[in-house]
Amino acid sequence: MTTTIQVKGMSCQHCVNSIEGALKKNGVAAKVDLPGNRVTVDYEVKSISLDRIKTLIEDQGFDVV
Repeated sequence: MTTTIQVKGMSCQHCVNSIEGALKKNGVAAKVDLPGNRVTVDYEVKSISLDRIKTLIEDQGFDVV
């Protein structure tokens, strides 16, 4: 499944690497759009929930809207 999540607090390449890295470790492909404050994720619903993905992003210090 592919979905887009609004995220506040991203401002630099470190933010991109932090989010994409954390999600990749959990089997989620992610593409961060800094100007749009969005993270597009591609994941298997059977493997991970959207709520878990949002928690992983928040654990990196960002706010999911």
